[in-house]
Amino acid sequence: MPTEASIPPGSSNAVIGARFEALVLPYLDAAYNLARWLARDEADAQDVVQEAMLRALRYFDSFRGGDARVWLLAIVRNTYYTLRMKTPPDNLRDSLDDAAHPLIDQHPSPEALALLAVDVGSLQLALERLPHPLREVIVLRELEECSYKEIASITGQKIGTVMSRLARARERLKTELTHHPTHLTREARRHDVR
Repeated sequence: MPTEASIPPGSSNAVIGARFEALVLPYLDAAYNLARWLARDEADAQDVVQEAMLRALRYFDSFRGGDARVWLLAIVRNTYYTLRMKTPPDNLRDSLDDAAHPLIDQHPSPEALALLAVDVGSLQLALERLPHPLREVIVLRELEECSYKEIASITGQKIGTVMSRLARARERLKTELTHHPTHLTREARRHDVR
């Protein structure tokens, strides 16, 4: 029978690390996706995810089972809001000017052939124009495919509030997309296969 002295030092950390890798790391992409849509900046999203993963590892012993994805996304969301409160908005940061640096593909890609007119750029712009609480719930529901219950758990809201925000988010997104049809039409013609 092994005694306390015969257990290699750090083995409990190794077990915790392996369990963390198995349960939490598979959701790293989902964590980044949520952080990206919340922060609206790739570098900030990476910072949020890095801090969230450190927090998740630090407090992993408090995870009592359940859905590790929901647990991690809640940490990402809370980390974003915590970091946002600590740092004032940086309006002086230069952003990539898509008009000055267009990414135009002269030949239809396999994705363009498959989608034949989906203007992902217009959808992204429409999502960017949504107010923060609406963008958050639609990203969690439509992109991360979270259930209403999972979204309520992640955001700390009641399911009724989640459903209401989601309905408003979908309506606003629909309005945004229908009031800016020129981008969609131009994109459809550019990728039309005749």
